[in-house]
Amino acid sequence: MKKINEKKFFKNSRILITGGTGSWGNELVKQLLKKFDPKEIRIYSRGEHKQVEMRRRFQDERIKYFIGDVRDKERLLLCSKGIDYIFHLAALKHVPVCEMNPWEAVSTNIIGTQNVIEAAIENKVKKVVDVSTDKAVDPFNLYGVTKACGEKIIIAGNNISKKTRFVCIRGGNVLGTNGSVIPLFKEQIEKLNEITITDEQMSRFLMRVEDAIKLVLHATTHSIGGEVFVMKMSACKIIDLAKVMIDRFGNDRTKIRNIGIRPGEKLYEVLVSRYEVPRAFDLGKYFVILPQIPISGLDERYNKYWRLQYQEFNSNNTMQLSRTEIEDLIENDGWFDNQIHKEAIEYLRNLSKDELKNFFKLEGWQK
Repeated sequence: MKKINEKKFFKNSRILITGGTGSWGNELVKQLLKKFDPKEIRIYSRGEHKQVEMRRRFQDERIKYFIGDVRDKERLLLCSKGIDYIFHLAALKHVPVCEMNPWEAVSTNIIGTQNVIEAAIENKVKKVVDVSTDKAVDPFNLYGVTKACGEKIIIAGNNISKKTRFVCIRGGNVLGTNGSVIPLFKEQIEKLNEITITDEQMSRFLMRVEDAIKLVLHATTHSIGGEVFVMKMSACKIIDLAKVMIDRFGNDRTKIRNIGIRPGEKLYEVLVSRYEVPRAFDLGKYFVILPQIPISGLDERYNKYWRLQYQEFNSNNTMQLSRTEIEDLIENDGWFDNQIHKEAIEYLRNLSKDELKNFFKLEGWQK
């Protein structure tokens, strides 16, 4: 395999990030500016407020901001002119919201992804990287179904164009992302002196957003097109995470209340399904899943690697974090410091005790 010079990969290139104002987008921009030398980064998203916040945070002339929706193909075509690489992060991600607004989820996560594909091909983009989720594996809710479809059409894009390459990155729960359960637990303890969990056996993949983006960039620079890259992630029991939060913020009267699994929720998450294992390879830091459809060059590239030694790769059979390791991970990511993740907890901090209870009821976390 030809050795890749990662430092020069994005040199003088123009990059578009859809949904770029979120947690992944902010960290992606941070690492692109720090480690590489792009000529321009375009942030494409719907919310002007988040764009203003991001502009204040980075203050770099290489970053350009475009208001737009991936459902608007014409706007996407215009904003991706002259682009070399697209990172597709835009999606409707909240499971209950997708269930209650199914066509909006389809329009954004499926049709929006197809719009990205067609805009990239028309504008002769070199590579499109779609960031997917463990919810796309054996999907149990509409969000997972739409992301699974998104993966399929992204990979199939490689057979439409020989110039534009398409790759998927599949990750699990990341600590620094919006909607993390950590600030939710923290506010429950401080205002209600309790934590609600859905099942003591529930486990989830867990990693820091910095590590997730490092793997995204590494997979981007080393892929040839058609692969699904899967992050090797540790996992933890949600009950252990709850106990860590109680040890830090609670007292001997803090309760853990079991409310049962919420609609659309699984006991554990899967990153490589049993059906994908025969086409999956172990590359050390990550797994690579080859597609069911034939794409030139993939077999020759990966057949020399070891195949997976799992029946499936899930949050129960991966390495389980101890309570000490969970605490260290949260500590290192700054979640015990109210100032570092101020934005993620601000909306909860402004709620009264009764308002917080109502919020948790609406989210299915309180009964």
